[in-house]
Amino acid sequence: MSEVMISVEGLGKEYHLGGNKGLDLRGGLKRNTKALLGRSQGSFWALKDVSFNVERGDALGIIGRNGAGKSTLLKLLSRITMPTTGRFSINGRVSSLLEVGTGFHPELSGRENIFLNGTILGMRRAEVKQKLDEIVEFSGVERFLENPVKHYSSGQKVRLAFAVAAHLEPEVLIIDEVLAVGDLEFQRKCLGKMKDVTSNGRTILFVSHNMSAINSLCKRCMLLSDGMVEAEGDTRTIINRYVHFNDDAPTGLREFSEKTPTRDGAASLRSMRWVDLSGNTISRSKVTDALGLEITYEVHKAGVRPQPVIFLHNSEGDLVFTSFAGLDAPLGQGLGTHCTILRFPPDLFNEDTYYVSIWLTTWLPHTVHQVQENVMNIQIMDDLNSSTRSPSHYVIKGALRPRFTWDIIPV
Repeated sequence: MSEVMISVEGLGKEYHLGGNKGLDLRGGLKRNTKALLGRSQGSFWALKDVSFNVERGDALGIIGRNGAGKSTLLKLLSRITMPTTGRFSINGRVSSLLEVGTGFHPELSGRENIFLNGTILGMRRAEVKQKLDEIVEFSGVERFLENPVKHYSSGQKVRLAFAVAAHLEPEVLIIDEVLAVGDLEFQRKCLGKMKDVTSNGRTILFVSHNMSAINSLCKRCMLLSDGMVEAEGDTRTIINRYVHFNDDAPTGLREFSEKTPTRDGAASLRSMRWVDLSGNTISRSKVTDALGLEITYEVHKAGVRPQPVIFLHNSEGDLVFTSFAGLDAPLGQGLGTHCTILRFPPDLFNEDTYYVSIWLTTWLPHTVHQVQENVMNIQIMDDLNSSTRSPSHYVIKGALRPRFTWDIIPV
């Protein structure tokens, strides 16, 4: 008989706009006066009436656009913040990895933080010591183990935090998008470890914008929209619904207002549009056409050198590729508006609809200024004159359909 490990009923979280400014008398009088005069800044529901169950050994993927309520849900389940409505119960020990350095004391060494985390999970020192070598080997931070965590890079913190969370055997593992900070090799290691965790009967809640990772790990998926559950079910079905959410919207041009949130205010996106070779805005193209993605962004703080990072997914939600100009590209120099165009050659794409997500990023030191997920698409249509088209009208499979050079050598 299946055992329910996570039970959520009507969970909701309301935030008051303007935030909590503290308990000082002057601030309290000011807010009360505004309320009496009818000038309250109001409130909004980050999460509303969310209900679901997760059984032992299951991995539930949670997806949705920025602001959909994903991180709020995980913070509630991790007891970082309290719900406004509803209730939930979790059966067993919980380990959460919600942001870089979660659960770490910056002044303590990596070794001391491993034991601290074990204590928080209710483990005895002997139990943690038994797992120590395995944790250190997986994290790859052995050389820095005796150094204070405050001197670790964000990647090193994530490596150690995931190794601790996954190896100290919690019954429930809650993971947010934080794994995106790690390199590709480490992300693969993490996915492999999470599969081992579920095969051993433990339970995972996994929030990610990487549809391939969600599809690889999770059989079930939940789509959040505006703080509510829009759909739940088979992962492939839910991902397909998510990536097609804007199919009916104009896709050739996307503009971002000044109110579009950024993470640090240092740089922000202004617009994106698909263009043909003549610079005209397009929403669809043929497999034999060259096309470009024009990105305009603005630098607000001196010394910041951002550049766009593009993530292209196909209609199945699979990540086709990631692209950026490179560390030596002279992008984003100086204050003001900048424009760059990512060029795609002809005979690259297959017949499909492709979806774009974009990060505005400074590499050194690594900072993500703005994230816009699944904001644009481009429809690629077949061409009767394409040399890569099947003469028998057979559907060519694959995320891409590049035209390579074939040398025909007589024997």
